Amino acid sequence: MTGEGGGDRDGDDTAASIRPARDDDDDAVRRLLDAAMLSVPDDLAERVAGGDALVAVDDDTTGEAEGPAVIGAIVLDDGHIDAVAVRKRRRADGVGTAIVAAAAERTDGSLTATFRPGVRPFYESLRFEIETCGERDGRLLGTLPADRDVRR
Repeated sequence: MTGEGGGDRDGDDTAASIRPARDDDDDAVRRLLDAAMLSVPDDLAERVAGGDALVAVDDDTTGEAEGPAVIGAIVLDDGHIDAVAVRKRRRADGVGTAIVAAAAERTDGSLTATFRPGVRPFYESLRFEIETCGERDGRLLGTLPADRDVRR
């Protein structure tokens, strides 16, 4: 169920702010995960309420009637990235990097993720140590040690 939609390789040119998801972000996070073809955690609302989800909001849309657009989301489970997704048109803008960096800063210890081989370059660019997960549908396990900065 982990972050296949992160997919950027650039640095900090995000024009986005990262903040804890709020209750009114629940639907936007759900749509983003769905669009990235990721499993939406059954307890997403509880994770949002508990502070275990972060969102990236588009700073360029601030002031619009409905507020800034959610362009990225990450859902955590005790230091593990359960899902991460970024709107397709924003994947090369550093949003994925920024949201994973924010999650790493909030995590005590290492940050981990289980993901498909197709997104390995994204996690490698963030300096995750990667190994195979054995018999888990060819998925990989990435670990970002606590002392490692994804932004170098």
